[in-house]
Amino acid sequence: MFSQVLDRLVWEDEMDKIYSKTSKQVENALKNEKRNIEDFKALISPAAKDYLEEMARLSNLLTRKRFGNTIQLYLPLYLSNECTNHCVYCGFNHSNKINRITLNHEEILKEVEVIKSYGYEHILLVTGEHHSKAGFSYLKEVMKLIKPYFSLISLEVQPLEEEEYKDLIEIGLNTVYVYQETYNKKRYNIYHPKGKKADFEYRLYTPDRLGRAGIHRIGLGCLIGLEDWRTDSLFTAMHLRYLQKKYWKTKYSISFPRLRPHAGGFQPNSIMTDSELVQLITAYRLLDEEVELSISVRESQKFRDNVIKLGITSISAGSKTEPGGYALNTHALEQFSVHDNRSPAEIEKMIKSAGYEAVWKDWDSFMQK
Repeated sequence: MFSQVLDRLVWEDEMDKIYSKTSKQVENALKNEKRNIEDFKALISPAAKDYLEEMARLSNLLTRKRFGNTIQLYLPLYLSNECTNHCVYCGFNHSNKINRITLNHEEILKEVEVIKSYGYEHILLVTGEHHSKAGFSYLKEVMKLIKPYFSLISLEVQPLEEEEYKDLIEIGLNTVYVYQETYNKKRYNIYHPKGKKADFEYRLYTPDRLGRAGIHRIGLGCLIGLEDWRTDSLFTAMHLRYLQKKYWKTKYSISFPRLRPHAGGFQPNSIMTDSELVQLITAYRLLDEEVELSISVRESQKFRDNVIKLGITSISAGSKTEPGGYALNTHALEQFSVHDNRSPAEIEKMIKSAGYEAVWKDWDSFMQK
């Protein structure tokens, strides 16, 4: 189990190893064809900031080699903002006094109608973490309801049990995104004081339950802004490598959520600049040319316009982060503030102007056409 890997490591020691990397070690990492975790440490270190242009060039070459000139578009459908967790950084925090909504079947189909009009053939379902109001039974009903409209369904919801994942896979579940938020176990409960999410080990084992259930793709990531971004990203990369070795038939995706304003006003403890985010994205591509790299509407228009050339394979377009955001006037609070408000058509135009093809379906399905 990856928890056993973590128990053998000391957060502060791993941080020191990253920050002690030299320019020579960065240069060696850039020369290597098969890069390992030590190379990744060098590429995300402060010493690599002077090599960003070369990292971007190599990242672009590797991405085009594997994924061609394609960028996948995706969009989340928020089903519920009900949540029993007390995550200090999230707008859905149980303590926040907001309008709580869980969409019914009629409301969901209205949202689906708008989403389909954009051109999407796959969908990401998102909820807060509430077992009784937006748990397994609700998700199973929703998946059966919308399955006729989408070729592929993904989830970003509360962690489920292995048998529950197996049931959902049988009715069409393809991908699950589950973020540990931070791998700093000693400080994890500062950010997750109450609720099921406060159980660090249970959440950490979720990708294993997914792998054992036979999921097609697992999405990983840390919430950038909680702890030192370099160290959290290192542990995320270690988690990726562990899963790839153990569940080798499964595919993987990495996301890069940076904290954005939300109800409650939590301020990031670790600030990451745009150039540092580019450094991290390209470092992941140089570590693994197969992994899918995704960027959301948390980022600015200018940043997203440029980063699609540097290793990103999927980008959200037209996203709303509140239940009923596409077709209903629910007055529900967003989970986080959207930074890029352009429509899917505008994002598609931007992608084409950059010399890429915008893909409205899952990338694997597109490649099999």
